[in-house]
Amino acid sequence: MIPSLELLTWYYRGNVMSSGIKTAKPPFSLEENNSGRGRGHPVPRQIKGWSWGAFLLNWVWAIGNQTWIGLLSLVPYVGIIFMIILGFKGREWAWRNRKWEDLEHFNRVQRLWSVWAVVVVTCTFLLSLIWILYLLI
Repeated sequence: MIPSLELLTWYYRGNVMSSGIKTAKPPFSLEENNSGRGRGHPVPRQIKGWSWGAFLLNWVWAIGNQTWIGLLSLVPYVGIIFMIILGFKGREWAWRNRKWEDLEHFNRVQRLWSVWAVVVVTCTFLLSLIWILYLLI
């Protein structure tokens, strides 16, 4: 595996002495995978960000990523607000609630969720538009 640029920068700034003793704690590296360990463990900075998969496919995404709090999006009125919360916090919760092979695997899976979310919403919109046009004609 290729180490992250952040880890290499940390290493070459002189944070490792010639004897190999680390002088400061490095940023998240690919070697320390703390996914699936729950709340008490830090989430890597690369994980944080918006999740279109969690926002658009909220309850399906929640089941697929073992993020059971996402099922609150099924509750009327609360669901609309919770969709936005899932969009903002979903990636972090998915990292904490499920064991991932590594950071690349996590990003690849979340990217697929985002692609499928956009595909499903686009197809739904187009089918609705076709149905409305059919009713009008």
